[in-house]
Amino acid sequence: RPDSPRSLASLRDEPNPDGPDPRGHIRSMKDVIPKDTWTVFKIMGEFVEGFETLRRVEPAVSIFGGSRVRKGSRYYRKAVQVSQALAREGFSIITGGGPGIMEAANLGARRGGGRSVGLNIRLPFEQDYNRYIDTLVHFNYFFARKVMFIKYACAYVVFPGGFGTLDEAFEALTLVQTHKIDNFPVIMIGRDFWRGMTRWLGREMLGRGMIGAEDQRLFTVTDDPQEVCRLVRDGYRKRLQANGVGDAR
Repeated sequence: RPDSPRSLASLRDEPNPDGPDPRGHIRSMKDVIPKDTWTVFKIMGEFVEGFETLRRVEPAVSIFGGSRVRKGSRYYRKAVQVSQALAREGFSIITGGGPGIMEAANLGARRGGGRSVGLNIRLPFEQDYNRYIDTLVHFNYFFARKVMFIKYACAYVVFPGGFGTLDEAFEALTLVQTHKIDNFPVIMIGRDFWRGMTRWLGREMLGRGMIGAEDQRLFTVTDDPQEVCRLVRDGYRKRLQANGVGDAR
């Protein structure tokens, strides 16, 4: 019967509907399981390396933005300015390690005397890491890299960017909304860039009851580096107090 439940055992030796593999053999579960097991160890290796390397960078701020932002452009200069100000406040700067906004933020960290961290992702097309990084970690898996961004940061600063930038921003907002993390500012830089998105969130998501009015206060849109520093400081202070550390700043 087509709709009958089928066990893994019954499927284990069933031929691959896509045909033979390149070696001329029919793939089965026996072929897949060993590969998946080794993948688990590769994933573990990325987590271990990330934890061992990054445990000394806190407090830190993760900064995101487009890799296609040109050097010397308005947002590039703003990213240098913001990250430099945060570095002078004592925060390490974590980026994806690539060009564009990531390069600008790492440059600002250097200029501000802070630790400049790059979490580079290996892609099918070449993405070279930028030359302003002090601490560099390479990743094959996006999800392992994402854990490092959130685990070692006390705030996200999000500049204009593409799908990857939106992915990181909305994951952080989801974690804050569901109280998986607290006292974690998400700050969007570029009022003109984010204006259309914030209007859409209010009109469509809030208007249709997909989010609550309080969810619109989970992030702040600004162009002021000093406001960014204030929000990050306040969020970090509240986090320390919530953890019983007291006001360390």
